[in-house]
Amino acid sequence: MSELTFKIIECPRDAMQGRKDFIPTDKKIDYLNRLLTVGFEAIDCGSFVSPKAIPQMADTKEVLDNIDKTNSKSKLSVVVANKSGAIKAAEHEKVDIIGFPFSISENFQQFNTNKSREEAFEMVKEINQIANDNGKHMLIYLSMAFGNPYGETWNEEIVKEWSKKMADIGISSINLSDTIGVADDKTIADLFQNLIPHYPEIEFGAHFHTVYTEWHSKVQAAYDNGCRRFDGAIKGLGGCPMSKSDMVGNMPTEKLISFANEHKEKHGLNLFDFESAWNVSLRTFGLV
Repeated sequence: MSELTFKIIECPRDAMQGRKDFIPTDKKIDYLNRLLTVGFEAIDCGSFVSPKAIPQMADTKEVLDNIDKTNSKSKLSVVVANKSGAIKAAEHEKVDIIGFPFSISENFQQFNTNKSREEAFEMVKEINQIANDNGKHMLIYLSMAFGNPYGETWNEEIVKEWSKKMADIGISSINLSDTIGVADDKTIADLFQNLIPHYPEIEFGAHFHTVYTEWHSKVQAAYDNGCRRFDGAIKGLGGCPMSKSDMVGNMPTEKLISFANEHKEKHGLNLFDFESAWNVSLRTFGLV
């Protein structure tokens, strides 16, 4: 099979986690099993965090126990917020990638993990060691990468500084995350243009939250400056509870597919299986 030139990561975790109504575990299992047939580079399928913090993800272990990835080429990714969660993730045989949300905003880091940035960075080192010891790969979500709502100083140099610190401890995957949907095309272009050539050992991905009308220009800005790894969610569901606009959501996966096709990139997805997963998503999220 030809090597992918455009990696699409499906993020049902991000689509689900902010919903107030609990999606039944069996529906999650069925949905993930459908997604596993599509051919995504990876599927962000759950999180090992406090159920008080994110009740929707309280059944992540049960979901993982019951999904079948036997014939799937997709890697499974989970998010953790501390060492305890990392140990649980590392112990599960179906988990391939352990993600950690590291914010360049001090306030958001405290809000998200109850740690300062420096404390969180020490935790990154510990979690990376746990991942390495258990044959897992660590992914950093560099949140607030394009700005933050707290009135704190933000500039590209801060993003570069933390990217360097991650590179120095051996992190090789970083998602630049537009946590609140404020990224503009110029900032996107500038960051990827400056980071990708400077840190060839790191694969930089894009995790955009966006209004539907701006998806193309954001993907184009990242793509034109070297990004070939994009997170999405079918129909753009979920995304950004902190945004001031209800219209801000995840990057629609179907648009990423059309973009890749438009640019004749190899995304490796089976479009018939994607259509099937799309239909299951409507039932999973109560849209039919």
